[in-house]
Amino acid sequence: MDFIPRLALLYGGIFGAIGVALPFLPLWLAAKGLDDKDIGYTLALATAVRVITMPITTRAADHFGNLKIAIMIACLIGAIFTTTLAHSSGVAAIMIIYALSSAAGGTTLPLTEAYAWRGLTERGRAYGPVRVWASGAFIIATLITGTLQGWLKPTEIIWVLVAVNCWAVLASTLLIPVQKPAPTERKARVVELLQSPTLLAVIVSSALIQASHAVYYAFGTLHWKQAGIGGFTISLLWITGVVAESFLFVGSARFSPRITSTVLIGFGALGAMVRWTAMTFDPPLAILFPLQCLHAISFAATYLGAVQYIANSAPPALAATAQGILASLNGLAMAAGMLASGLLFARYGTMSYAAMTIVAAVGGIAALSAQRFSAREAR
Repeated sequence: MDFIPRLALLYGGIFGAIGVALPFLPLWLAAKGLDDKDIGYTLALATAVRVITMPITTRAADHFGNLKIAIMIACLIGAIFTTTLAHSSGVAAIMIIYALSSAAGGTTLPLTEAYAWRGLTERGRAYGPVRVWASGAFIIATLITGTLQGWLKPTEIIWVLVAVNCWAVLASTLLIPVQKPAPTERKARVVELLQSPTLLAVIVSSALIQASHAVYYAFGTLHWKQAGIGGFTISLLWITGVVAESFLFVGSARFSPRITSTVLIGFGALGAMVRWTAMTFDPPLAILFPLQCLHAISFAATYLGAVQYIANSAPPALAATAQGILASLNGLAMAAGMLASGLLFARYGTMSYAAMTIVAAVGGIAALSAQRFSAREAR
């Protein structure tokens, strides 16, 4: 089996787990007795723990130079803690165990992105068309889990997540090792990496725009279910966003050179502002579907722009570290967003999306700064 099919299998496991957890884990948490504030605190704690662990684990992976082994370890730890979570009860226990599970899963993604960029660059292949396999796995996992809601109790959804995590463990063992950086390259230091104002502005803008999705991630499914929308239709809503995202990833290989990484992030901010402003008014189902298509801009354009910039600008010896810093700062902003979303949604409902519009707008300002810094560095 070639490099790309093996990578696609791993993406399938990682994003299949996200496709289960993102839309449906809040339902499991609610079924286990957590209220809106508890859910917000649980998601925020998990994100905060990822913020601490990701820079440490990704730096360790760069230091030892074996990304495949690092990915295998992260996948295995994630599967163990997710299985433990399935047997847990009580708010405190669920919060702690989910935070540990999330930390392992959160580490897997930046390690895999660094592995993917290095391996694809070695083979002269574009990232976007390969990354679409991850979106496909998200779609399939979301659709299957939404369908299974008709047969499973809300407290049994977690076992679908356990199964997909086990898939990721198996897929990680099939990876082909990528070339290690030369000994001279491995002397690069993190301090040097963070001296670029463009890099810092890219990370800040990405973190803010992605954090503006907090209310949607934490309470989108719960609100739609309370509004009488069925589980299968909710799955279709999530899938619509990911299908739109897939088109962007597939088409990214043909983008004009003028559409730089910072331009993509700027488009992401604009798309998020439009999307969350519309969601403030609690639109009907017929409007929700076209709004979900904006996920291609608010999430995917932002994600691709940030990951692409870091992959192209970071020294090879700090590839995983740089992706870990991005993921960590994204996580820090998301933790704050999740914490705020629990408080805001409990009091204001869908009007909470107005706050997300403001967060996206600040992210857009940071993206403009990144564009200006990049232009100066190019002179």
